[in-house]
Amino acid sequence: MQFKNLYLILAVALLTTLVGCGGSETPANVANTNTTNTNAAPPANTGLETTKKPEVATTNNAPTLSPVVQTYYEALKKKDDGLLKSVMSQAFIKSVEDDMKAEERTGFAAYMAEFDTIPEKPVEVRNENISGNNAVAEIKGGTYVNWTPFAFVNEGGKWKFTGGSPVLK
Repeated sequence: MQFKNLYLILAVALLTTLVGCGGSETPANVANTNTTNTNAAPPANTGLETTKKPEVATTNNAPTLSPVVQTYYEALKKKDDGLLKSVMSQAFIKSVEDDMKAEERTGFAAYMAEFDTIPEKPVEVRNENISGNNAVAEIKGGTYVNWTPFAFVNEGGKWKFTGGSPVLK
C-alpha cells in the first residue's frame, strides 16, 4: 500500500514537472508586440546605470604642487622617512604614526608604501587650485588610474600633502 502511494506521488510530481517545463511555440500568425513607442517618456533613472563623467580639461600643470607629489613618490621609492615627512602635513604624519603605533609597526616610508603603489613612471599632476593656505590638485598614476583630486596645505611657507581627497572616503 505504501509503495502504491509513493508511486502515485512520484507520478504526480513527474507529470507536474513535465507540464511546468513544457514550452509552447508562438504561432506564426501572431503579431510582434515588442515595438518601441517613440512617444513614451525615457525610462526612469534607477541608479543602476553606469555613467562616466566627462574628463575635465587640463587648466595648468600644477607648477606649485607637482614637485611636492614627485618628492612624495620619490621618498616612497627610496623608503626615505625624512624626505617623506618633509612633504606631508603634520596632521597626516600624526595620523599615520597613530596607525603605526596601533599596529606596532616601524619604518614610516615602508609602512606608507604598503598603501600607495609606487609608480614606474612619474605621477602626473594637473589643475592645481590654490586658495589661501589650502590647495587641490589632480593626480594620476600609480594607484590612481583616473584623475583624482587631492588636498594640500601650506605649513610654514611650504606646501604639504594632506593625504586627503574630496572624492575618496
